[in-house]
Amino acid sequence: MKELSIKIKISDREYPMKVDANDEEKIRLAGKKINEKIKLYRDQFGIDDKQDLLAMVAFDSLFEKLQTEDTQSTIGESVVEKVVYLNRLISEDINQDTNPQN
Repeated sequence: MKELSIKIKISDREYPMKVDANDEEKIRLAGKKINEKIKLYRDQFGIDDKQDLLAMVAFDSLFEKLQTEDTQSTIGESVVEKVVYLNRLISEDINQDTNPQN
């Protein structure tokens, strides 16, 4: 595992960090997305206070994560239901093949 020392700039402030080389691209993308959301809130709501902007971005990001988790959970439940249904159909077919009725 190769570690890199990088700096991520968020809201005009640099944050040095050591990251796994495999994660560098995602970390830089995360910093870019945070800055984009800060700009969006600043432009959309006319807010200049950095703490308020960062709090709004944190809230928005967590809300999006929770929504994604709910969606994934629903998809997962649907997949399980379909697999159970298919297993039942296969079992019924196998039982009919092994116990043919004359």
